Amino acid sequence: MAKHFEKKRQEDFGTEFEEKVLYINRCSKVVKGGRKFSFSALILVGDGQGHVGYGFAKANEVSDAIRKGSESARKNIYTIEMEGSTIPHEVYVEWDGAKLIIKPAGPGTGVIAGSQTRSVLAMAGVKDVIAKNLGSGNPLNQVKAIFKAFRQLKNRKKNLDERKRSQ
Repeated sequence: MAKHFEKKRQEDFGTEFEEKVLYINRCSKVVKGGRKFSFSALILVGDGQGHVGYGFAKANEVSDAIRKGSESARKNIYTIEMEGSTIPHEVYVEWDGAKLIIKPAGPGTGVIAGSQTRSVLAMAGVKDVIAKNLGSGNPLNQVKAIFKAFRQLKNRKKNLDERKRSQ
């Protein structure tokens, strides 16, 4: 994992984090007495300033799943590389069945993306970007693909300086 893309906790940042429920799934198990339901929740937290995290949790009640997912998301916050209000360069990633292309866009373009991708990019604070999901519609795989794409982003100036130092 790159040095600039480290997991941190919410307490490490001095900003206020916003929370969003991306997806809730209901599962049922047939038992002797009838159906037993359980729930899973995919939660997103971000401050709109380049810090974003996600959490996934399961529980027998929706509220418990959301609470556990929120706690998990606040423990796994990442800082992403940005150039102004967009990303530094184009990225193509695959995660399981999800294939994702994210491209930088000019000022004023806005976030042009599907629902889960749009939510993650907006929570991260990226304002001008174009994204396309080419594969799976599974929300968890889409979110994991986005975070894999964030890991591949590199700041051009820092990267150039590192190359010059290594020569």
